[in-house]
Amino acid sequence: MLWLSPWMRPLARVYAEALHAVGAQVLLVTSDQHPSSDTARPYERVLDPRPKNLRTWPDAARTGWQITRFGPDVVVSELVRDPRWLAFAPATPRVELRHDDRPHDVGEVRPRWERELFGRRARTARTVAFSRYVADAVGVADIVPLTSDLADRDVPDLVPATARRDFVLAGRLNGYKNIDVCLRAWQKHTAGGAWAGDDLVLLGDGEWRGALPDHVVWHRRSFRYADVVPVLARAKGTVVHYRRASQSGVQVLAMQLGVTPIVSTSGALPEFQPPGELPIGVDDVDGLSRAFDELADGGAAAARGARARDHYRRTYSAPASARALFEVLSRVAARRG
Repeated sequence: MLWLSPWMRPLARVYAEALHAVGAQVLLVTSDQHPSSDTARPYERVLDPRPKNLRTWPDAARTGWQITRFGPDVVVSELVRDPRWLAFAPATPRVELRHDDRPHDVGEVRPRWERELFGRRARTARTVAFSRYVADAVGVADIVPLTSDLADRDVPDLVPATARRDFVLAGRLNGYKNIDVCLRAWQKHTAGGAWAGDDLVLLGDGEWRGALPDHVVWHRRSFRYADVVPVLARAKGTVVHYRRASQSGVQVLAMQLGVTPIVSTSGALPEFQPPGELPIGVDDVDGLSRAFDELADGGAAAARGARARDHYRRTYSAPASARALFEVLSRVAARRG
């Protein structure tokens, strides 16, 4: 199979290797746009997805020839914006991976020509969603559980209660992350008797602007997982209390690391939660503060985090997700014959 993923390279790698483990041959065409990009692996072809740069055309042409020789039975495509990539295996059955039902904010809205061009191509493809929420919103039937884009070999041991500290809010820190409500809830928590001296750690860059209250630390930059996984893994909880979200890679990453995600009632976030971990209303400052209070105890944080990790392994691990995806791709490829 041919996998086209210019923006989500770590996740595509996880899927490529998990699919290889169940018998698939995968050629991944990707780019260096993701902060965690590094040396190309044997199954990768790395392109610069900027067609206006004429120097990128020879590599694109060579990759097209390599794809023809590879002869894929099915093409998987996610967030492709380079029109040249539509010419890769154009007659091969295609599966579009749909991560979101709509843009999170104006920064994710594509230009009109992109929506029209790629929308026409997507309508001719089979669509796979990663949640029931998105599947219902866009009208598709195939659902595959979303795995984490951190390879299992890079997951540290479960952090014990005595080493747990801080809460983390990570990712692209824009308005849809509901940061203002999170900070009000954090202030209420730190002013109460349950606060155990933790910080709320913000990891990532973004457009949000505002004053940070006491006991909030913002590491404002793009990050590689190698730098932030230790911070995430020892957290008492991960804040995924978004105003708008189809699902969240941070949510599944937290569970993979053995950290409880604190989520809102928006989108598919409740759908992904471990049993017993209830969502909180998007404007419920008191409810979110109570969630901080409950996880402030290191023992509770470690025990609930362990249950979250078990839930991830059963439901969202790379092998579980890849098996489900492989079944869909096999059906699509079989229709070609």
